Amino acid sequence: MDGKYFVPQHRERIVIIGFLNSHFKRGENFSFPEMPEANHKFRDILLPNPEEKYTLSDNTWRYLQSHSEKHKAKGNGFGFGMTDLDGISRTMSARYHKDGSEILIPQPGKNPRRLTPRECARLQGYPDSFVIPVSDTQAYRQFGNSIVVPLMKSIGKNLVSSLLGFKYPSCVFTDH
Repeated sequence: MDGKYFVPQHRERIVIIGFLNSHFKRGENFSFPEMPEANHKFRDILLPNPEEKYTLSDNTWRYLQSHSEKHKAKGNGFGFGMTDLDGISRTMSARYHKDGSEILIPQPGKNPRRLTPRECARLQGYPDSFVIPVSDTQAYRQFGNSIVVPLMKSIGKNLVSSLLGFKYPSCVFTDH
């Protein structure tokens, strides 16, 4: 399933839902949710005035460009990801804290920048009320390993609905 239907990020993940046959006897009625239209824009998650510390240094920017050119010359696919602000981004990984190369934000007249931790949270669908109590490095690792929250919430709603609709011989489920 791809998170791009809920956030401006291409993030495919395999989701497996299983039911114990000895208990459910194949009577469950689960289906994955229909995906909404993927019309998110990356610019919608960006903060208006991020701190300058998120702009790549000249050394880091030169390194990423030369590293990309070297790999392209060899026919390899490594490269940095300059994000289309009106489209969706590549998948953010837990290594984002190293140089931010997979998702870079263009800045007119300046080196590109990496996402702030709050923007990473938004990219995974966390609400702005979500508290980030860790360092930037830890936040990048955690958000890079995260699921897309609204996608999993959508799947969870269907799963709960399926469980509530199942007729258990000796169990009762409530809405709480």
